[in-house]
Amino acid sequence: MQAAVGTAMDQRVFRDTLGHYASGVTIITGADAEGPIGFTCQSFYSVSMEPPLVSFSVMTTSTTYPRIRETGKFAVNVLAHHQDAISTQFAKRGTDKWAGVEWLPTVAGNPVIAESLMWLDCEIWAEHEAGDHLVVIGSVKEMSPAEWHRHEPLLFFKGRYRHLRDAESD
Repeated sequence: MQAAVGTAMDQRVFRDTLGHYASGVTIITGADAEGPIGFTCQSFYSVSMEPPLVSFSVMTTSTTYPRIRETGKFAVNVLAHHQDAISTQFAKRGTDKWAGVEWLPTVAGNPVIAESLMWLDCEIWAEHEAGDHLVVIGSVKEMSPAEWHRHEPLLFFKGRYRHLRDAESD
């Protein structure tokens, strides 16, 4: 059996290689005394069913996450196929990320973006440093009702937004 031959570690090559892993797109949201806050996040996944835990990763240089951390809670908004503009809007620094975005508060007061695929409302359970990112684990306290789940997901693959219908063409 022949060994697989890889490529030396280079940040751009590493990023491009990971781009071959299709992921959903989320907006992590919260609210503090200044109002609603949020950022785009691809690194989201479930951790545990009992207790119900989820996780996301955020860069240590984020200026938004420290505000969310201070509140001790957050919501995960999984974006629907038609929300690529919202994803782009929340990925930009120094802009009004909430301009034109409709949302409703959860029982805990975290913003839930209208027409998202689904949402989870969480309390911060743990936080771990991991290189240039923080891994945040949240305990799920509330989630979207079944009737909320009526759209297809927004996907990110090979550096572009994708939809289930066009994922088969690559």
